[in-house]
Amino acid sequence: MTTKPRTARPTMEDVARIAKVSKPTVSRVLSGSPLVSAETRERVLAVAREQGYALNRHAQKLRRERANAIAVVLDFGSHRQGAIGDPFIFELLAGISEALSVRDLDLLLSPSGLDTVEGFVDLYQSRGADGFVVLGQGARDALLQKVARKNIPMVVWGAVSDASSYCAVGSDNYLGGRLAGDRFLSLGRRRWLFIGNRQHEEIRLRFEGLQAAARTDKAVEIEVLSIESMAFSAIHDQANAYLKTCVQRPDAVFAFSDTAAMAVIGAFSREGHLTPRDYSLIGYNDIPPAAHFTPSITTIAQQTGVAGALLVEKLMQTLDGSRPRSAMLPTQLVVRQT
Repeated sequence: MTTKPRTARPTMEDVARIAKVSKPTVSRVLSGSPLVSAETRERVLAVAREQGYALNRHAQKLRRERANAIAVVLDFGSHRQGAIGDPFIFELLAGISEALSVRDLDLLLSPSGLDTVEGFVDLYQSRGADGFVVLGQGARDALLQKVARKNIPMVVWGAVSDASSYCAVGSDNYLGGRLAGDRFLSLGRRRWLFIGNRQHEEIRLRFEGLQAAARTDKAVEIEVLSIESMAFSAIHDQANAYLKTCVQRPDAVFAFSDTAAMAVIGAFSREGHLTPRDYSLIGYNDIPPAAHFTPSITTIAQQTGVAGALLVEKLMQTLDGSRPRSAMLPTQLVVRQT
């Protein structure tokens, strides 16, 4: 009796040759690397399955397990030349990083290509990241709504809305604006300047709160300086140019962030317009430098210390199949020298 010759087991080289890719590409696919496109990944896995190359040990495992990494997406588009220098962002990042490390999860910082729905989908489906924490809606709310409708695990730091299709964590931006306006009224200020880009949902709500306070006094006038970039130098230059050309100098300024407030102080002081002597100033976020700046900055605090942990907890609930509710953090006015 004769026996059938034993067929040699397929090798990685065989899979690479048939799939028309390199051997390193096959290795990346089987190890779950996010550096491979979804199309190439599917082709390689199909060949591996057909050839019987370690399919149970690699491909099926790849589809079943998590990446144990969370992608944190920053709003580079709102900062000139992609330069993000606001300490507030790093305060949030620190809290997120700590919360992820406790769970033994990696943090993947703003991978490229996440400015489209397809970018989010590709990274998620390739197991490059188990979910996303987006820091700041910026002008991307429509994009984020579309991403959420793809059932991709995601939590957003920003404006909280019952109508939103994604879970958000943030302060009560409307209340923050109202608190700033009430403070200006109590100080007898009537010529208000709002600094910020109202295309951002969070900033729009802050302006609406400020408007609500202004409507209680017919003598109040509000002017808006819509900034082109959130970078410190850009805000400084725009604020300085504004003060040189405005008809009447403001006696109150509400800036969308503490960093912006610092830029305004520097820009206005160059023209001899000083706070608190000539105008009252209120920032937003209560970053640590705000209390130690000269003069110390009156601001709206939003409990950044718990924000990172809460964002991660909400995302973990999503990954476990729950639908967590959005959360609004306590928001309060912190009065200092300005």
